[in-house]
Amino acid sequence: MLEKFERYPLTFGPTHIEKLDRLSAHLGGKVDLYAKREDCNSGLAFGGNKLRKLEYIIPDAIASNADTLVSIGGVQSNHTRMVAAVAAKIGMKCRLVQESWVPHEDAVYDRVGNILLSRIMGADVQMVDEGFDIGIRESWEQAIADVKARGGKPYPIPAGASVHKYGGLGYVGFAEEVRAQEKELGLAFDYIVVCTVTGSTHAGMVVGFAKDGRERKVIGIDASGTPTQTKAQVLEIVRNTAALVELDKELNADDVVLIEDYAYPAYGVPSQETKEAIRLCARLEGMITDPVYEGKSMQGMIDLVNKGYFPAGSKVLYAHLGGAPAINGYAYTFRNG
Repeated sequence: MLEKFERYPLTFGPTHIEKLDRLSAHLGGKVDLYAKREDCNSGLAFGGNKLRKLEYIIPDAIASNADTLVSIGGVQSNHTRMVAAVAAKIGMKCRLVQESWVPHEDAVYDRVGNILLSRIMGADVQMVDEGFDIGIRESWEQAIADVKARGGKPYPIPAGASVHKYGGLGYVGFAEEVRAQEKELGLAFDYIVVCTVTGSTHAGMVVGFAKDGRERKVIGIDASGTPTQTKAQVLEIVRNTAALVELDKELNADDVVLIEDYAYPAYGVPSQETKEAIRLCARLEGMITDPVYEGKSMQGMIDLVNKGYFPAGSKVLYAHLGGAPAINGYAYTFRNG
């Protein structure tokens, strides 16, 4: 599905799929849980799902003769960390807008984790006191204009790389990769669980798995707290990406499965249940999830298993999208483990 698109390799190759035996057994053993380790996909600044997206965006950035990648996210954005890493790797400058998307006041929140790594990698980091929104942000547009005013040549990358023209392609590739791995493993996954916020990871999977009729088996766990806006954005990216890859079927709103029950109390703020899911996964599997994204999708998957959402015997693939560095911003929350 992606043969006609140029790809700039930033990842190691196909990411490992591991069976979560102890977590599966702990939850009753009726469902087999697996994880695809997108968190271990690269040597670039701890990797993560954003690199799959950037592999299809960077060729366009290079072709544009830009000298500065300009992006935006929250203070502990995984995406901006990855943009900073890629800019360093390809020899471009990097301008990052970090907005106050999370009402979290840990004393070191703005000095550790993702933002620390971005600063180490030489990004020009601008802190902006604006609240959460997955849409196009004025502060980002101002940063793009400022780079131009200073004589630079900016290449704009929106939050999460999501509403970029090529933002959904990487996770179409994810689906193709899973299909190849299923043949090697001699099994097929009945469901794929993914965290959803800005939407292109979920959207790319929907398009990719639509090829074999599994578009509604991609179960998005909303972590945005703005599910109506998020679902609309996922659907828009689905349609744009499907057109790009010339998918031979039409996808609609019913093909975007988004479960809204786990984003509380707010974007980036872990509930007690999220914290318990993070600890459970860590103590049973040694797998670290974060309070913003993966902790909430892990919480969602655990709860869905407990509620019988997945029929007995189902094989469920959890997409671990990365983001563990953000947990450093929650040091007080986890001060006792």
